[in-house]
Amino acid sequence: MLSIVYSSKATEAFEEAHLVDVLLRSRRNNRRLALSGMLIYRDGYFLQAIEGPEAELRERMTRIAADPRHSDIAVLLEETIDERMFPAWTMGFQETDAQAGDPAPGLQAVFDDIAAGRDPVETVPSLREVIRRFQSDSR
Repeated sequence: MLSIVYSSKATEAFEEAHLVDVLLRSRRNNRRLALSGMLIYRDGYFLQAIEGPEAELRERMTRIAADPRHSDIAVLLEETIDERMFPAWTMGFQETDAQAGDPAPGLQAVFDDIAAGRDPVETVPSLREVIRRFQSDSR
């Protein structure tokens, strides 16, 4: 199995109803393709961890890259995994607001790194902490 964590910038404003629509569609598609993961939206940026069979995941990433609602897509972490990090979620979701504080250790640092265009290698320690927090919530 493959796991990819990527970030992207939204090309349009996402109101709550639009985010719910994206989430519901993602869950249906992911269930069909045996993919799982989590999605975070904050201040115009997406952070998504997605995992599953390599062929299906690569095809999904191709579709995401072609989606005009995304720009500045950056793969932050890609690795082969033996077991799923988010086995119970076809797509876990959290919308966060930078003004409301940091609900997960490392989340603010990850989004600051993304917004600043830092090298993804610099983001990995904070990213792993965010994933650990969401993993514990998914079990």
